Amino acid sequence: MSQPLSERIKNLPASATLAMAAKARELKNEGKDIIGLSLGEPDFNTPEFIKEAAIEAIQADYNSYTPVDGYAELKDAICTKFKRDNGLEYAPNQIVVSTGAKQSIANVVQVLINPGDDVLLVAPYWVSYSAMVILAEGNPIEIRSDIKTDFKITPQQLEDAITPKTKLVMLNSPNNPSGSMYTKAEYEALAAVLEKHPNIYVLSDEIYEHINYDGVTPFSFAAVPSMYERTITVNGLAKAFAMTGWRIGYLGGPAWIAKACTKIQGQVTSGTNCIAQRAAITAVLAPVSKIKYMVDEFDFRRKRIIDLLQDIEGFTVNVPKGAFYVFPDISFFFGKKLNGTRIESASDFAMYLLEKANVATVTGDAFGCPNNIRISYAASLEEIEEAIRRIKEAVS
Repeated sequence: MSQPLSERIKNLPASATLAMAAKARELKNEGKDIIGLSLGEPDFNTPEFIKEAAIEAIQADYNSYTPVDGYAELKDAICTKFKRDNGLEYAPNQIVVSTGAKQSIANVVQVLINPGDDVLLVAPYWVSYSAMVILAEGNPIEIRSDIKTDFKITPQQLEDAITPKTKLVMLNSPNNPSGSMYTKAEYEALAAVLEKHPNIYVLSDEIYEHINYDGVTPFSFAAVPSMYERTITVNGLAKAFAMTGWRIGYLGGPAWIAKACTKIQGQVTSGTNCIAQRAAITAVLAPVSKIKYMVDEFDFRRKRIIDLLQDIEGFTVNVPKGAFYVFPDISFFFGKKLNGTRIESASDFAMYLLEKANVATVTGDAFGCPNNIRISYAASLEEIEEAIRRIKEAVS
């Protein structure tokens, strides 16, 4: 029997992070002792004060369909958060709550991009950005960086990548997969380029905002005055509040874009889960000090994993300032044989580690950085130390 799938879905790549996680689960089910360092998911439980807010919502009989763009109280809370943490003034009609930050980003791409539009992806970039652009029939264009520049692009690179077809630039700081963070001065320099191109919009993905280290403060791109009217700021609760499964993301941006995102969401998923939204009000308004214990633990693991990786010949590591990933350059191994396996790419290397060391990582190819692999330290210290021990043994 034929399987007449659409060209759209046949041309859509699978998520590399989810694919590696699925492969790791498959091997675990076969009885292999796999250590999973591929997914970006905190290994903490959701804080008690958020769970209590959800229980109160259940007991108060919140069970009906929610407004497509989110409860008014949650949108008010998000406006308060944007002003408090980012210096951004948004009104409730500029806010849309979605089923995760991933949906927020997908909504923006769908409402802005026409077939043939160019979308600039500042590499390394989250794996789903390019797939979302392909789904909208746009052209994903990479602007590459590497470990020598701390995975940041220059204003000249941005200028050189812009064409008459450029419609959107997608930024992510703190960055997944590198953990790098753009400073205020660096973002202002990029903004100076975009000021010359008034028809280009910016999506600023700030989902890792609260997970930062060494006293480095995140800066929102929309806080550059000339960019406010052209920037859509996306955030959510999954990472910093250990609420991945609650599926709450949101955006703030020009009212006409928020209205369009509400329109498309109304035809796809409608409003987000009612209980999760009520709990989100409490989470969004909570002071950052409430989650400091998680950030402190991530910081401890960050320092430990960097020390361990720097002790492995062939691994070049930078010092990430945010998120919970390291993104070592492993191109030293390209063209070499490891225990009879020839390594030609980061994908080969990641698969080798899975099969020979029983450690799941993610290839940098999926993030637009073909010389790297992503390793998550959102795992216990014991798992991290054992995983790096196995990796060191496998590449010795």
